[in-house]
Amino acid sequence: MTAGRVGKVALVGLPLGFLTVFYLYPVASILFTGLYEDGSFDFSPFGDVLSSSSLRGVAWFTFWQAMVSTVLTVLAAMPIAYVFARFEFRGKRVLSALLIVPFVMPTVVVASAFVALLGRSSPLGIDLNRTIWIIFAAHVFYNVAVVVRTVGGLWAHLDPRLEAAARTLGATRWQAFRTVTLPLLRPALTAATSIVFLFTFTSFGVVLILGGLTYSTLEVEIYRQTLFFLNLPLAGALAIVQLVGVSLILWIYARYQRRRRVAASLVAASQVARPPTTTRQRAAVAATVGYLGVLVVAPLAILVARSFGGGNGGFGFYRALTETSSSTASVSAAEAIGNSLWIAAVATLIALVVGMAAAAVVAYSTGRAAAGFDLLLMLPLGTSAVTIGFGMLVALDWPIDLRANVLLIPLAHALVAIPFVVRISVPVMRSVRSELRDAAAVLGASPARVWREIDVPIAARALAVSAGFAFAISLGEFGATSFIARPDTPTLPIAIFRLLGRPGTLNFGQAMAMSTILMAVTAGVVLLTDRLRVRDVGEF
Repeated sequence: MTAGRVGKVALVGLPLGFLTVFYLYPVASILFTGLYEDGSFDFSPFGDVLSSSSLRGVAWFTFWQAMVSTVLTVLAAMPIAYVFARFEFRGKRVLSALLIVPFVMPTVVVASAFVALLGRSSPLGIDLNRTIWIIFAAHVFYNVAVVVRTVGGLWAHLDPRLEAAARTLGATRWQAFRTVTLPLLRPALTAATSIVFLFTFTSFGVVLILGGLTYSTLEVEIYRQTLFFLNLPLAGALAIVQLVGVSLILWIYARYQRRRRVAASLVAASQVARPPTTTRQRAAVAATVGYLGVLVVAPLAILVARSFGGGNGGFGFYRALTETSSSTASVSAAEAIGNSLWIAAVATLIALVVGMAAAAVVAYSTGRAAAGFDLLLMLPLGTSAVTIGFGMLVALDWPIDLRANVLLIPLAHALVAIPFVVRISVPVMRSVRSELRDAAAVLGASPARVWREIDVPIAARALAVSAGFAFAISLGEFGATSFIARPDTPTLPIAIFRLLGRPGTLNFGQAMAMSTILMAVTAGVVLLTDRLRVRDVGEF
């Protein structure tokens, strides 16, 4: 077997083995537990799903609310992505870091903020509580960073002279964007859209808290059938329906990506972004900053305002976190923060190693096998957190019992982060011209060295962005962690959830204080990632 073939087998085997052990096996175990009874399989729950008008309504609502949420998110994010990609201005790094904070906030905290902002006591005089509009607003708030950082990350490397040439030939600004820039952005835009759709399709906390009993997604229904009714067969059938829907969507996406593959000449971001010079440009930057204030800062400001109270000059809730450990279930706030940081670091390392290997396979392979592999990588995003969590508890007791091991938490977090690493990296890897690899191969470079010397430097920014996303995702992950976290090693989201589940102003205030701490830590991590990122594409 040649060295190149060995390397390719290793690239495929690493992510495939990881997904098999920590995703396919647990999910299959929980579905088997739910559908296998008395020595045979019972498929009657699928008939219950198809015959029940209420369950069909749940499936239809899950689909159309995800479609609308995705469209609204893209429309809200594209102006921000453009300004961040084309202009350099004071406070840009801070705003970029702030933008990703909502993406990692626990759903229970963000839902409380939106109730305060758009509920009965809204300072705006708007009551959207228990309506579909407050769900849409929360979904946009959560996911706008995905579009901005994925699309904007590629947009920041597109040569603006291409559009300038089109304008010189008589094209309007819109025509130049539609015919020149948009086709080049399409791979990244499609990747971001698929991620947003998956998250809104499997939305849980936002719909449950803001929608009440009026609205229910498949994810919420799986949760209800599992924990409240203990109806594992029906929950398993719903989980399979959800998986089939997600698989179909991802297959369509993968087919579209293969047909729309575009090779582009990328330049350094420092050569693209310029300080605004004209009145129109300065107005665009100012309008974007104000727009971000309404879209992102206002809900976060509600959380910060609620965290200051309880006496002691407004720092009473923060002081309470340092004075008692009982509020966070036998650990201090500092310990919960430490747990979140080391777990996120380990999860990020795992996600980058596995995700970059998977991204290389997807970017450089063709055919049905490659398309199926790409689909498999995205499935964890479309699987119920309830199914994954219970599956890990049921299945991962052999050959090593990981169910009581704290390392199971970063493994679960990495499982969720890997699709982000792949989706962010693949468009950049595919934009690398094959002539560069061919030239290196002709000069005697092995496939491994070609990948190391050509692809990795060019994909370095995508790697840095992926690391930031993986770390931030781990910091705020709540769904799977709620099932596998040990009582003595809670993460920040788990500690916040426990505080919110206890009555009293002190507990609620401490939850808001810990939420503010989580916001600050996340913003700091993303800002540090941007500052420490390796050299840009154009510097190689």
